[in-house]
Amino acid sequence: MPLETVHSVCALDCPDACSLLVQVDTNTDRATRLRGNPDHPVTRGFLCGKVARYLDREYHPDRLLYPLARSGPKGSGAFRRISWDEAISTIAMRLKDVAREFGPESILPYSYAGTMGMLNGSGMDRRFFHRLGASRLDRTICSSAGGAALMAAMNTRLGTEPEQFPQSRLIVAWGANILTTNVHLWPFIVEARRNGARFVVIDPIRTRTASLADEHIPINPGSDLALALALAHVVFRDGLEDRDYCQHINDLAEYREVAAGMPPARASELTGVPVETIEALARSIATTKPTVLRVNYGVQRSDRGGRAVQAIVSLAALTGQFRHLGGGVNLSTSAGFAFNRTALARPDLQPGPTRLINMTQLGHALTALDHPPVKALVNYNSNPAAIAPDQALVHRGLEREDLFTVVLEQFMTDTALRADIVLPATTFLEHTDLYLSYGHYYVQMARPALPAPGEAKSNVEVFRLLARAMGFTDSCFDDTDDDMIRQALDSPSPYLEGITLERLEAEHFVRLNLGAPSGEFLPFAQGQFPTTHGQFITGGKALRYEPPVESRFGAGKGRYPLELISWKNHDSMNSTFGNRDDVDADTAIVILHPDDAASRSIADNARIRLFNDRGSLSAVARHDAKHQQPGVERATTQTGTTRTQGSK
Repeated sequence: MPLETVHSVCALDCPDACSLLVQVDTNTDRATRLRGNPDHPVTRGFLCGKVARYLDREYHPDRLLYPLARSGPKGSGAFRRISWDEAISTIAMRLKDVAREFGPESILPYSYAGTMGMLNGSGMDRRFFHRLGASRLDRTICSSAGGAALMAAMNTRLGTEPEQFPQSRLIVAWGANILTTNVHLWPFIVEARRNGARFVVIDPIRTRTASLADEHIPINPGSDLALALALAHVVFRDGLEDRDYCQHINDLAEYREVAAGMPPARASELTGVPVETIEALARSIATTKPTVLRVNYGVQRSDRGGRAVQAIVSLAALTGQFRHLGGGVNLSTSAGFAFNRTALARPDLQPGPTRLINMTQLGHALTALDHPPVKALVNYNSNPAAIAPDQALVHRGLEREDLFTVVLEQFMTDTALRADIVLPATTFLEHTDLYLSYGHYYVQMARPALPAPGEAKSNVEVFRLLARAMGFTDSCFDDTDDDMIRQALDSPSPYLEGITLERLEAEHFVRLNLGAPSGEFLPFAQGQFPTTHGQFITGGKALRYEPPVESRFGAGKGRYPLELISWKNHDSMNSTFGNRDDVDADTAIVILHPDDAASRSIADNARIRLFNDRGSLSAVARHDAKHQQPGVERATTQTGTTRTQGSK
């Protein structure tokens, strides 16, 4: 069997952004193996359990191969095959009609991180909708609060690079289930522990990561801000702050005042964390140099979750961890990838100001928005029928007969079932793209490793075709994939200096020009934060803690006494890894403490219904006293969303 090894990049929503090696049978053009690139400094030759089996998805018999048009009621699954010419001409005609009758803002794009590729995720599609004058989508569903917290504190989204973790002496994973969602950081943590580091996990549930920690600190969902303030309280009270580095904190006095109002005893009542644990952790963070806080997006998925992230990040400033190799905070590295997004997305094509619709309010937008109403929806890189909040309302909107819906997809998802036109989309192994990471500092590019099956097309090509069919003559719609990559790399940022398409073509991955070798990037060692005054901002009085409304201490505690966490399945990720029998069988499971089950007469493996004012979920109950605390239920689903804190 003649084999060829082709480079690619994992485009799925994960900080690791792995460099891949695809083994291809050149006789059949079929991949026979997918593995991590051993030369990549973070991928290091292995893949997570999800992507290691991605070829199961690539060659699944249920892949969408041809354009389809609805031939029955929405949601019925009744479709007929059509040609690409018919599909594109139909879509263009309908969009023109909608724009003519209701205005172009009655057309809404809906997408998120189905691919992290710059071209197929936020390139030609943005140009198309800007030129059309459609409503803009505020893409907030995952990480906006945490990102806003970093911007509020530092005015940038930079973090401690993975290569520095072996130098850490204390690693605190706060709302971060590393083994399940950031597994390529784990070898660096293992190395740090061999060097004598201590590893602590703060999480409401005992995840796989927590099970392997030196200490697991269970915390009540949504109480992270209270714990962070209590830790600062102890640091200030005992005089353990790094007074030299505190000169770089703009609102230190306000921060001290707010922390003074959260003594460990009060925080213990709110968080469920014992006073002695709070005291000991505060002293460890303050006196152990370097300490790194690995925060993840589970923390910010709660009332005032963004402020919780800001308060956690402030602990690193308070104790001077930013000055040490292996210290600081790791939440996102995305600011390093200062691509020329303006050249890529071309917002200048807009005919004038257009309205912005928050993607978390899709149900409202489809059922209640007016002036103009949403009359056409173009969905790609997302499955909102499964993941958007207020699912019943979203379904009602998607099932409107007067809503023209186009879906670009690889499989017949819940959203595609409700579409008028379904277009078969390529996977990341089948098209060219440019990639950033929010977990390391390597730019990557990939060419198609495999031919697209059937008549599947990339998002870039689909929006090129639509632009021509709509009569758009702007030259940007003729740009090739390589043109767009060059435009994205043409940035004034020093981080991208010297990184070209040709270099990426030859090397596959290139470290950002950070001014320091791998493992030595310390952007804030001397303060110099890119804020208006060059100082860190804790948020001061804005950090005051109030329990989430739907928590055990909130205003709504009497109505729904249990708190639900929708945690990440170890072997799947929403519908991206569906269509695998073994994974699908492990979804729609709710894990609860035996005490909670006993008080409700719920037997192990019983079919139950979870509900609140927004909707309900049918699931199988599983008892677990080892990993689950009373009052907190854990749902593992293909399509779950979270209303309280969870581990990403």
